[in-house]
Amino acid sequence: MKMRALFAVLVLFLTVSIQAQNTGKKKNSRPASSADQEKTVIPEAGPPVYFYDFEKPEFLVPKVHIEHDGNGIGSITFEKKNLAESFTRDLVLSSSTMEKLSALWNELRFLTSVEDYQSHRDYSHLGRMKLKMAEGGKVRTVEFNWTENQSAKALTDEYKKIGYEYVWKFDIEVARKNQPLEAPRVMKQIDSYVRRGQISDPLHIVPFLIELSGDERMPLIARNHAKRLADSIEKKKNED
Repeated sequence: MKMRALFAVLVLFLTVSIQAQNTGKKKNSRPASSADQEKTVIPEAGPPVYFYDFEKPEFLVPKVHIEHDGNGIGSITFEKKNLAESFTRDLVLSSSTMEKLSALWNELRFLTSVEDYQSHRDYSHLGRMKLKMAEGGKVRTVEFNWTENQSAKALTDEYKKIGYEYVWKFDIEVARKNQPLEAPRVMKQIDSYVRRGQISDPLHIVPFLIELSGDERMPLIARNHAKRLADSIEKKKNED
C-alpha cells in the first residue's frame, strides 16, 4: 500500500510539472507582430462605385459590363458572338490602372456634372457606351456613342483596354484547356494588343504569361511566345 501511495504522489508531481512547463512556453512565445498580422489580412471588396457598359450586337464581343469599387475590385461580364450564355469573371485592377481611372473620373467631376458627352456626330455603328457612378447616395448615368470630351473618351478607352485583357484571358483559358492548337493564334492577339497600347497595364499580365510559358498543355510555340512577351514587357518597363 505504501508503494502504491508513493507511486500516485510521483505521478501527480510529474503531471503538475509538465503543465507548468507548457504554460511557461505559451507565455514566453513571441506574439505575432502587427506586420505579420497585416500579411494575413485580405481587404474585402466594397460596394461597386464605378460602372462601364458597352453594347454593339454585331461585334465579336457584343456586350461588356464592368463594375468595381475604389480599390479596383469587382467583376466583368461579357458575351461572345454566337454563344447563348454570358460569362462573368472576377476583376482585380492594378494600382496603375486604378490611378488612371480615378484621375479621369475626377477630371470629369462626374457626379456633379450635367454634361451628356454625346457629340453632335452620330457614330452608333461603333457601339454604345454607358458610364455610371454611385457614391454617397448619389447616382449618375450617361450614355453616348461618340464624344469630343477628351477625358470621357480617355476613360472609356481605359475600360475598353480592361475588356481586351479579360476577354483575352478567357480565350486563352479555353484554348489551353480544350483547344490547345488555338493557343498560338490567341497568343498573337495579346501580343498585338500590347504593341498597340491596348492593354491598360501590361505588367499586370506578366505573372499570367509566365504561368502560361510553363503550361505543357499548350504547344511549345505558344509557351515560348508567352515567355518572350513577358520578357519584352519587363524589359520595356526597366528602360522606362
